[in-house]
Amino acid sequence: MSTINNLSKLVESKKLRMTRQRKLILRVLQEHECHLDAEEIFLRARQQGTNISLATVYRTLAYLKEAGLISEHSLGQDHSHFEAVTETAHYHFTCQGCGKVLEFSDPQVDGITERLIKKYGVKVTNVHLLIEGYCRQCKQNRENKKISSHKKESHA
Repeated sequence: MSTINNLSKLVESKKLRMTRQRKLILRVLQEHECHLDAEEIFLRARQQGTNISLATVYRTLAYLKEAGLISEHSLGQDHSHFEAVTETAHYHFTCQGCGKVLEFSDPQVDGITERLIKKYGVKVTNVHLLIEGYCRQCKQNRENKKISSHKKESHA
């Protein structure tokens, strides 16, 4: 995750107005390594003793996203998750069984972006790569269920 120092420099360089609520939402996102949805951010902000509304959380998330301070991801679900921007590119694998999200970096994926820029002269502002499948544990559970159901069918 991004450090508070790096985000502070980014805020300064963009000359953004950082209200108490904006600082709180950024702090919540930085303190939690997982990807949070708006309701989770709202609950964690309230746990810190602030009287913030869910509507304010949504407005603040939209502002912080537009300002380039946070990223929004679907992560294979029907609602968005958010995280503070990071200095290095990273990508996501989402388990379809348990919902676990694994973050990873890969120089080959970064190379695709670099080649796109060189070849077509474009300006890339955002890269999202979401890979879905089953984590090691869910994959094993699925394989065990298949073996178990196959044994039951062969004995019937």
